[in-house]
Amino acid sequence: MEYQLDLRGWKLKLRREIGLWSAVSLIAGCMIGSGIFMSPQGVLVYTGSPGASLVVWAVCGLLATMGALCYAELGALVPKSGGEYAYILQIFGSLPAFLVIYTFVLLFRPAAIAAVSLSFAEYAVAPFYPGCSSMPQAVLKGVAATCILLLMLVNCWSSRLATMLTNVCTVAKVFSLLVIVGGGAVVLGQGRGYTEAFLFAFHNTTQQAGRIGMAFYQGLWSFDGWNNVNYVVEELKNPKQNLVWALMIAIPLVTSLYLLVNISYLLVLSPNEILSSNAMAVSWGNQVLGAWAWLVPLAVTLSTFGSVNGTFFGGSRVCYVAAREGHMPQLLSMVHVHRLTPTPALIFTAAVALVLVIPGNFSTIVNFLSFLGWMTYGTTIGCLLYLRIKKKNLPRPYKVPTIIPVIMLLASLYLVLAPIIDHPQIEFLYIFLFLLSGIPVYFLLVYFQCQPKWLQMATLYLQLLLEVAPTTKNVD
Repeated sequence: MEYQLDLRGWKLKLRREIGLWSAVSLIAGCMIGSGIFMSPQGVLVYTGSPGASLVVWAVCGLLATMGALCYAELGALVPKSGGEYAYILQIFGSLPAFLVIYTFVLLFRPAAIAAVSLSFAEYAVAPFYPGCSSMPQAVLKGVAATCILLLMLVNCWSSRLATMLTNVCTVAKVFSLLVIVGGGAVVLGQGRGYTEAFLFAFHNTTQQAGRIGMAFYQGLWSFDGWNNVNYVVEELKNPKQNLVWALMIAIPLVTSLYLLVNISYLLVLSPNEILSSNAMAVSWGNQVLGAWAWLVPLAVTLSTFGSVNGTFFGGSRVCYVAAREGHMPQLLSMVHVHRLTPTPALIFTAAVALVLVIPGNFSTIVNFLSFLGWMTYGTTIGCLLYLRIKKKNLPRPYKVPTIIPVIMLLASLYLVLAPIIDHPQIEFLYIFLFLLSGIPVYFLLVYFQCQPKWLQMATLYLQLLLEVAPTTKNVD
């Protein structure tokens, strides 16, 4: 018996509900997560000096800005959701694009959601275990899983509701960073700050390329999310204009806040306190805010919750676009017939993230996600340089100077190769092996299209159960 669902005449599309300020909020909301509250210590440890750590933070912001400029041009040339996947598919072809989506959907994005949800759980649970150096792992992972499931439901229910939640959390987290900046200014004005950190700013700075690369990994984790709006271009109002404006407003704003927050940390906390602290923001709050120190864990909880939501929102869209192009199961390319949300892609992303929460640990995830991320970013920047050489006459609504993608490509190569050469770790090999394992999977499932009948029947039944249907591309 053959099953067939006739959907001729249906023209479902994702709604364009993201305006300029919602796009700014999405970028800033994804960037300001747990990193600025946890990564400054890692940057300082790897660089060896306060001055060098501030330089790393500034360069991270510059790299994010230049990367965003390159992505804005690619977004105008390839006006599709999906970010790196969509650009690599259009320019380098099916196999490289599949390898990107293979690592992105099964490892990169779910691991990012798992890492940030675990940090959310750590801060959310901390008030219930005062004085405990370590909290029960079962409790932490249970709270992280609850966070993921709750945000899956929100995103499945309404894209507008998910966007509003991102906006609210972004306002809260920007306000919390301004409080830290203001607290540092008050301490400096009262003459109580540790100004020695700035008098000997570059003392003991490391000269090892690998350690500098690892410092950048820690800092760039805090900037991760600068490309999130490229994942949802088909839901962006007036994308050719708002894409560039959103990037140019959000990233300099976040970079400025990060630098000022790091200066505040260095003014309030001694070097020993910084190196011994598991959460610098909490240590800072205990010294500056006194009885109001509880506001810092609350701010971090809201910040990480909003960051998980933004990562969820963008990551599910990449999964959805890849399925639409035939690189993922067809079911994942469908949207709910009434709510117009990519429900199957959201459920799949949540399921993989929940699996990764079980063995996951925040500190062990960051460096290897950054390593994998910059491999992908470098390949994507290569797409732009390829178009500059081979497709010079393409109409470009927006164009960056060629020197910017060249610098970004060199920076990507450095960030990928320096830690491997200077400080090789077995985990880097595991990532390469995982990437290479995508090649036989591609030929089996995509090139030769070996899809069993039970999968087709399961797709039909799930389609009816979830009330979802295929879509058309929402491209201007």
